[in-house]
Amino acid sequence: MTGTSDDATEGLDDPPTDRRSNTTMTGQTKLKRFDRYLSTTDCESVWLATPPLFAWLTGGDNLVAREGEAGCAAVGYDGDELTVLTADIEAERLADEELDDAVTVESFPWHETGLIDALCDRVDAPAAADIDVPGFDRIDVPNLTQPLTSDDVRRYRTVATETATAVETVAEGAKPTDTERELAARLHRELNAKGIGSPVVLVGGEDRVQRYRHFTPKDVSVGGYAVLTVVGVRQGQHVAVTRTVAFSNAPDWLSERYADTCRVAATAAAATREAGRDGGTASDVLDSIRRAYTQLGYDDEWTTHHQGGAVGYASREWLVTPDNERPIRRPLAVGYNPTVPGAKSEDTMLIDDGIDVLTDTGALPTRTAEAVGFDVTVELPDLVDATRR
Repeated sequence: MTGTSDDATEGLDDPPTDRRSNTTMTGQTKLKRFDRYLSTTDCESVWLATPPLFAWLTGGDNLVAREGEAGCAAVGYDGDELTVLTADIEAERLADEELDDAVTVESFPWHETGLIDALCDRVDAPAAADIDVPGFDRIDVPNLTQPLTSDDVRRYRTVATETATAVETVAEGAKPTDTERELAARLHRELNAKGIGSPVVLVGGEDRVQRYRHFTPKDVSVGGYAVLTVVGVRQGQHVAVTRTVAFSNAPDWLSERYADTCRVAATAAAATREAGRDGGTASDVLDSIRRAYTQLGYDDEWTTHHQGGAVGYASREWLVTPDNERPIRRPLAVGYNPTVPGAKSEDTMLIDDGIDVLTDTGALPTRTAEAVGFDVTVELPDLVDATRR
């Protein structure tokens, strides 16, 4: 287990919470962050309506329709209590199944207004929100969600393992004649069976992976190898994972290129740990990534695809970019996704005093990836070798 620090990991040995106790246990640490926010602004309340942030604070789910930015309810904090505002057709279900008893639920007639208008009508004092509400400030989400709390870390370990297991199950059963869409359908099914949403599912076969970095699934056979990329989400926590399955007719260069992407991923993790320890920023991490590509013989390869960044309560809460001066605050979950032509590495890692690969299920062989420019090695899942069947 990685080391811990600050109030974000206070009470690490406490028993884990269930989905309806988030606001009464480690959720108190999160309310302290709101207290600090309210004390430094003119706002008198903060409201969260996006499904990931609603889950981050309450442990519950406000997602009904997978469209738009907001869920079916918003949770607000005024320095004293939590209040959930929702339409009357959702209020009883949320109170019964998604929310702690300490949360007050207020409702409005579904046929008279919508959630955003209801917030405008009912919240008179200055307020902030994680969605666009007329007259409200827009909050900076990572300032609330980072660093991770001890309960965040606990739950992350579980959802990361289960997400990676689902992807590896599909990869292990794949065949060269499978189409990208068939494998994508299996990924959605495996994840859904575990209660994990799948906002991102990419599957690329031998031809399209070499031509594109975002290989949206098509009705074509995968051929010599396939790359399966998923972002899974449960209780607001996002997990990024990619697995590559190689068949007997995979190209000879695949293993070497995959090894290079693993070295870049290890470099990104090592740079993040150093930046978190020494007061560095996201742009410092990208500098290390760029140097790694160059040393490995891939000049400017970082420009062909974003390199990832902090996961957590979004598929990426922020990206490493040349001008991103956001400080690294540990413990932090990251999803780096380096690519070279035809190969990609991607795992969700917990960065604190150590580097913990949360999506290493133990079911696959690993390869030792040496970070470039750091005396650090990271054990990362290897290719799925279909020739072993």
